[in-house]
Amino acid sequence: MAAIFILGIVLLGASVVIVLRALAGPGAAAETVDRIGRYGFLGTGERGDGEAREPFVTRLASAVGEALAKRFTWFREDELRLRLLQAGMYSTTPARLLGYQLIGAVTLVCLWVWLGALAGYGVFALALGSVVLAVIGWLLPAGYVWARRRERYEEIEYAMPEMIDLLVVTVEAGISLAGSMRIASRELTGPLGEELRLTLQEQNLGLSPRDALENLAMRADTGGMRIFVRGIIQGETLGMSIGQVMRNLALEMRKRRKAAAEERAQKAPIKMIFPLVFLIFPAMFIVLLVPALLNIANYFK
Repeated sequence: MAAIFILGIVLLGASVVIVLRALAGPGAAAETVDRIGRYGFLGTGERGDGEAREPFVTRLASAVGEALAKRFTWFREDELRLRLLQAGMYSTTPARLLGYQLIGAVTLVCLWVWLGALAGYGVFALALGSVVLAVIGWLLPAGYVWARRRERYEEIEYAMPEMIDLLVVTVEAGISLAGSMRIASRELTGPLGEELRLTLQEQNLGLSPRDALENLAMRADTGGMRIFVRGIIQGETLGMSIGQVMRNLALEMRKRRKAAAEERAQKAPIKMIFPLVFLIFPAMFIVLLVPALLNIANYFK
């Protein structure tokens, strides 16, 4: 009886431990996934000891941005974090970007006031220039993020057909979709490879494949990526063959690339108007007409 009683106590304790781990596990996994969503793909840069060796301006921007974020209620951290992730700036926090904006505005205003005072400008000119340069300094970091996001989207859209072709080959060879995406993430470089590695990392941390793909479409919000994610989700929902879905996506991506090339070709004549009118035509008129005008002027003299 004593042995049975001791065995029952041991089993009861083991059951309690298993239940506690089961209750704590989803919270820990969700916290880890949330941390990846907040700070991005850790494989693109070094962390840890490198944070202590950050430049003074970076640390100052972080401190200033955190102080401003606590004081202003209009600061939307989630939206700004999404823009940074879309731009591939995984190591830049929203508070740091806010600090860069304030530092840029204050720096330009101080330089303008100093140089304007040395040049002898009036109070009105100094005040007007300060307002204009403050707005420019505030918008410059946001404009840089927008330009990075646009360039990154173009690179992702351009690399989509190669990724789809690689997925078609690996899926038809008998590899699962997750395995094919892992192979593609190793073979592809640039923004698309980074996004695939981040998606796989989210799945390894407990996020469902559908949620990870939806996060991928949210970070890389391009037309090709939306078509790819929607096709994968619909194919799995309807029970279609992944290989057939991949082949259809490959054909669609090739059509999109051809259409994009034709669109750029059609825009070329319009883009050539400015250099033709303001750069080439004036030089041609000078070379062709000036000698004739000089001869006419000499004739009337």
